[in-house]
Amino acid sequence: MRVLLTGGSGFVGKAVLERMATMPGVEVVAAMRRQPATLPTGASVHVFDDLGSEAAWPQQAAPFDVVVHCASRVHVMNEVAADPLAEFRKVNVHATLAFARRAAAAGTRRFVFISSIKVNGEGTEAGKPYRAEDTPAPQDPYGVSKREAEEQLRQLGAETGMEICIIRPVLVYGPGVKANFHNMMRWLDKQVPLPFGAIDNRRSLVALDNLVDLIIRCCSHPGAANQTFLVSDGRDVSTTELLRQMASALGKPSRLIPVPSSLLVLGANLLGRRALSQRLCGSLQVDISQTCQRLEWVPPVTLENALRRTAEYYLENKQK
Repeated sequence: MRVLLTGGSGFVGKAVLERMATMPGVEVVAAMRRQPATLPTGASVHVFDDLGSEAAWPQQAAPFDVVVHCASRVHVMNEVAADPLAEFRKVNVHATLAFARRAAAAGTRRFVFISSIKVNGEGTEAGKPYRAEDTPAPQDPYGVSKREAEEQLRQLGAETGMEICIIRPVLVYGPGVKANFHNMMRWLDKQVPLPFGAIDNRRSLVALDNLVDLIIRCCSHPGAANQTFLVSDGRDVSTTELLRQMASALGKPSRLIPVPSSLLVLGANLLGRRALSQRLCGSLQVDISQTCQRLEWVPPVTLENALRRTAEYYLENKQK
């Protein structure tokens, strides 16, 4: 199987590249904007300037069986663009569709698109998880751009016969994770008292290893053709439980103060951090039963083991 991977320098794409490079019978080419300092043995690279340009597609004699499209303009916490939606559309919609059209024209059999749970929305009521067949309800420009890309990819697939497989991950964590998850580990490692000891929400997360395993399954499984899959670890936790387990993985006591969620939400809203309070105090659950049944798949890594690996990497690489 010949695979063309985009976004191979990103958090998810790099892990996919490293795993595929070790698989017998798989030839993987990473389409990247710059030559990486290191490349896994068994992988090769195609360097390009613009994902939407003709030069982004490798001019090779043998066709690629599968494209795994991880490249994206990711969700930006402190957006500064005058028109955020237009900026997201440039990469996540227009460039993605241009690349997909070249894939179809070159005879690619399947296009695996890494989307986002933000296509479904920003939160759920407890006990009412998102499902793949739910009506999309994105609430920010990033989610809107991913929804538009999904719709146009499905249309392209119907016109060309190229199989479209869409994966919507929830929050991805694992060795090397950045942003809020990394900050959370840093606070716990320094034993900073945190006011998150009484949050009774439910959040779905997905370990990097579990997401990579599903992506690889979607490259070849016949049940993945023209389907949309939600993915998580299959176990939902509260913010409080997550912090306690992460502290344990770091070998530190959790110093969590039981402040009522209502006060946290009020304070965050007064400070203009409503989105942050939703992530900390609100619920976001996904139902992966359809994913597991259709793909004959079970998340191979438990939450506890994934948190331990994440903590070990953090401790080995943290700046003193």
